[in-house]
Amino acid sequence: MPGFHSTTPAMAQSYDTPEGVDIRGRYDPEFAAILTRDALAFVAGLQREFRGAVRYAMERRREAQRRYDAGELPRFDPSTRFVREGDWACAPVPPAIADRTVEITGPADPRKMVINALNSRAKVFMADFEDALAPTWENLMRGQVNLRDAVAGTISFRDAARGGRVYKLDDRTAKLFVRPRGWHLPEAHVVIDGEPAIGCLVDFGLYFFHSHAAFRAGQGAGFGPFFYLPKMEHSREARIWNGVFERAERVAGIERGSIRATVLVETLPAVFQMDEILHELRDHSAGLNCGRWDYIFSYVKTFRAHPDRLLPDRALVGMAQHFMRSYSHLLIRTCHRRRVHAMGGMAAQIPIKDDAVANEAALELVRRDKLREVRAGHDGTWAAHPGLIPAIREVFEGHLGGKPNQIDAAAGGVAVRATPELLARVVEKEMARVQAEVGAARFRRGRYAEAGRIFIRQCVAPELDDFLTLDAYGLIVVHHPRGTPSKL
Repeated sequence: MPGFHSTTPAMAQSYDTPEGVDIRGRYDPEFAAILTRDALAFVAGLQREFRGAVRYAMERRREAQRRYDAGELPRFDPSTRFVREGDWACAPVPPAIADRTVEITGPADPRKMVINALNSRAKVFMADFEDALAPTWENLMRGQVNLRDAVAGTISFRDAARGGRVYKLDDRTAKLFVRPRGWHLPEAHVVIDGEPAIGCLVDFGLYFFHSHAAFRAGQGAGFGPFFYLPKMEHSREARIWNGVFERAERVAGIERGSIRATVLVETLPAVFQMDEILHELRDHSAGLNCGRWDYIFSYVKTFRAHPDRLLPDRALVGMAQHFMRSYSHLLIRTCHRRRVHAMGGMAAQIPIKDDAVANEAALELVRRDKLREVRAGHDGTWAAHPGLIPAIREVFEGHLGGKPNQIDAAAGGVAVRATPELLARVVEKEMARVQAEVGAARFRRGRYAEAGRIFIRQCVAPELDDFLTLDAYGLIVVHHPRGTPSKL
């Protein structure tokens, strides 16, 4: 492959490592085919070039948290206002991933799960080395083997527990994205120059080294590989990833901008850095994703010293809350202004077997959540289980009307503007509904139409009256015929 040269693993029961690299995980011949001398040299090169920047970024995270603990709040950075207000766009979306209406996520191991996810009829499968996978040596290395074979199209699994049934890839599969670990996590089984490797560089480096050529020739149609990037808090962390991508592209001899990545906006500080994050990754961006559950956790963690910002039980904190809606709408506006995907969050429900009523109730919750997302402007969303995919696809495809996404829509704002004309239409519909409920005679006697006119007048008045009753009072005053009307 261009830029890389394969090396046959050593026959001894130890890994053939380049200078300065020590593997402290169990030896396995399958793992040795991943941990080749050249692949490890590539990972070591990433570690040596970027470890200083990663250390600096992690220290800046700690400094920021100390400021928050002292009373400071996260905010938009005045020094990068020119980025937020500038007229720029990210690189065009690769055709292979224009349609991301439904994405399924799951760990990079077990092998059978990877096959089923790729065959699930989702548009994208995100294979996870982060939250969905415990970072044991066995899990990480089996995950690398699985992804190499998946990209090559050779992955299969014989399930002895199901009578020897063989699982393999269908002719049509989901596009593969890979999520490495966050910057903060080490990989203690790979030691480079006497210190644990940065976990995400191991995840990214091994997968990219072995699979970039096959991926670009197949799934990526000239682009890729594709990634999801988790847990970032500042654009300086996106800048490191951009440097990693550029180095990988140079070493592999592929075009700049081939690699694409979607950033999970799942920390409170990152919400105030969305434009800046996209700007750093503008040649490699595949948009942003609302990582809602980790975002709630980050809110709690960031404001741990702010007793006035406690949240209620997690079950009561959903996307209908104002601060969560604002987060989602800002992400959509930012992404569409910069011409990339705005991905929705996880539908965490799973189908309920042997209980049709409970199962339909769970599916209805998913439909409502996804309808809210697509109406808000999201281009796609996540599913935790293959059984949810048909319901989610129906919602998104029904709203999009044959388009792969809605990046072209609502680029200039975050919500529908309320106008006097819109208000009049809403009130007219409500009046008709009320009349149908109470009947025409009671509707006239109840003076509902007058109430509607007062309501509209109050809503569009340039100044808010002190009390609604003052406006309505004159309509109920009846003077005796011999009396002199008073002026209200």
